[in-house]
Order: sequence, then C-alpha cells, then structure tokens
Amino acid sequence: MYATGLMIGHFEPLHLGQMRSILYAAGQAKTLHIVITTHPDPHPDFAITLKDKARWIQMACAELPFIQVHITNEIALPLHDSFDEVSVDVVASNAKLQRLVEALSLPADVVLFTADNHPLAQDGTREQLLMTVLTTPLQPEFDSYAIACNPVAHWSAIHPQARGDYTKTVAIVGGESSGKTTLVHKLANYYGASFVLEMGRLYVGTDLGGKEIGLQYSDYAPIALNHAQAIREAAARATAPITIIDTDFVTTQAFCAEYEGRTHPFVDACIDEFHLDHTIMLDNNTPWIADGMRSLGNPKARGRFEALLLDIFACHNIYPHMIDKPDYDARYQQALSFIDQQIYGQTL
Repeated sequence: MYATGLMIGHFEPLHLGQMRSILYAAGQAKTLHIVITTHPDPHPDFAITLKDKARWIQMACAELPFIQVHITNEIALPLHDSFDEVSVDVVASNAKLQRLVEALSLPADVVLFTADNHPLAQDGTREQLLMTVLTTPLQPEFDSYAIACNPVAHWSAIHPQARGDYTKTVAIVGGESSGKTTLVHKLANYYGASFVLEMGRLYVGTDLGGKEIGLQYSDYAPIALNHAQAIREAAARATAPITIIDTDFVTTQAFCAEYEGRTHPFVDACIDEFHLDHTIMLDNNTPWIADGMRSLGNPKARGRFEALLLDIFACHNIYPHMIDKPDYDARYQQALSFIDQQIYGQTL
C-alpha cells in the first residue's frame, strides 16, 4: 500500500472503464488524488466544464473519502486515438508533474497511476520521470477516445453521474388536444427514455383539487418552478441520450397570457434560464377532445393559441421543429425521424 497516489485525466465523459481504474488505484494508495484537466478537443454538441467533471467524480466517490478531486486548466494533456508510436517529452512531463506536486503539496514519495499501455508507463520512459509510475489494468471494452468522439453511441459506457450532461432534452409542445402527452409516452417507450409530464395538469391535480376554477396568476410561477425541478431530476437520472418533456415554459407562459391576460416575469425568466435542447411543435390540426380541463376547442381559439405560442417562441429566439401531419401515427413517425437525425446522428 502506497501513502499517496496521483491520477491525471480528461474524464470527458467519465465512463465506467475510467471509474474501474480509479477504484483499482484507490486500492493501492491510502489517499488518491485525481487531477482533472481540460479536454484539448471537446465535443461540440456538449458544453462540459471542468466543474461538471469534478462534480461527476465527486458524486461518484462521495462515500470514498480517500479519493480527493482537483481541477486544473493550466496543464494540458494530449489526445490520442492510439498510443502506438506516441513519443514522450520527458522534460515537459516532469515539469507538469512538478507543478502538480507543488500546487497540491504532495509528498515526495507520491506515485503516478496510468493505464498499462500509456506511454509514460513504458520502459525507457518511466525510469526518467520524477515519480514512480504504477499501472492500472487495461479496460479493453472501454475506448476513451471513441466514447469522447461519440458519447451517444457509447451511452451505456458513460457513468450514471455524467449522463445528465449528455442527454438532450426534447420538449413536445402544442395547443390543447394536439396529442402531446400520447406522443411523449410513445417516444419515451421507443427510446427507453426518461420523461417529464405536463406540470400544469399535475399542479391542478395536486394543488387545485382537480379543477381549474381556482387557477390564478400567482400559480404560474410554482408551476414553472416545479417543471424546472422535474426536468432537472429526469435529466439527472437519464436512461437514454434523450429526455422527453411534455410541454415547456413557453407553453406555460402562453396559457398565462391566454387565461390571465398578461405574461409572468418568472416564467419568462425560466424560458431563458432553463434552456431545452430541442422543441417539437405539433400543429393544431387534430380533432379536439374535451377532457374536463380543456377550454380552447373552437378553431378560432385553437388558431389564436397556436399563434401566441409562435410569438413567444420568436421573442426568445426559439425555433421549434414543426410537425403538421394530422394523422397521429404520421406525427409519431415525423418525431422519430427528427430525433434520430438531430440526436442520434442517423441519416435518412
């Protein structure tokens, strides 16, 4: 057992292979310091910060106090799709290690953990480094380079603590009786995805006794707040690269404007602050079905509400993908096509 160990990496995304290496190293050292560095070529579809990565590992290791997490944007690590024929600048590597030793006040006998095939662990190089190099077993089923290049294709390899930052939220919006909730359930089942139900409808059930007669202006802020929390929780426990949202903050604002004659500043702030990745808007060209809570059933009212939705979207620079087929199954197929292309990178 060594007193102090050091492990350095991008961890973007944190995957199960990296976590197994961390756990192996932690079993060899009384204290393991993990230093997270910036990624030299981050994926353009995911805005991941150093603190995001620190949170993933900190949450994963919350009950393992002998693992300490650090971040740095001062030390850059190269990115390799293969370690074959990679040369090592020993002087530069030692300089980086020395900076870490000083910054973290590490003892002189700290050991460095790397993968068994890492260039720093190879004979002729490891002997020249200023600290002892120990290796962790290879995890051949986890290719860090491939996972970083295409997280969606390697979803199952991503650690659960990191998945919330790699799932894309897709809101299904539209007027009353446009088939939103049915489509949400169909899509969630198709992709095995987490989903969030329409919060206004849930709120009426939990806080208004199941009838909208008591709904008033002051209710729209808690509806939006509850919706934001539900979205956050669904994304955090994401089961797929997509998380489906039934309606959005724009829809809540549109109902506020329709029923109360004015918009709500808190809901307005939620639209901008809690950004959803994609929005699918269903045209109001399906049959209107009364369910005891709907009141915008005539063509004029349906058209007015749809125009209101589009106006609010435009004010916030949100451009929904329109689905206009009146047939429910055709709408479902249009939604699948959009999601497969935009999130899963599939081509027709």
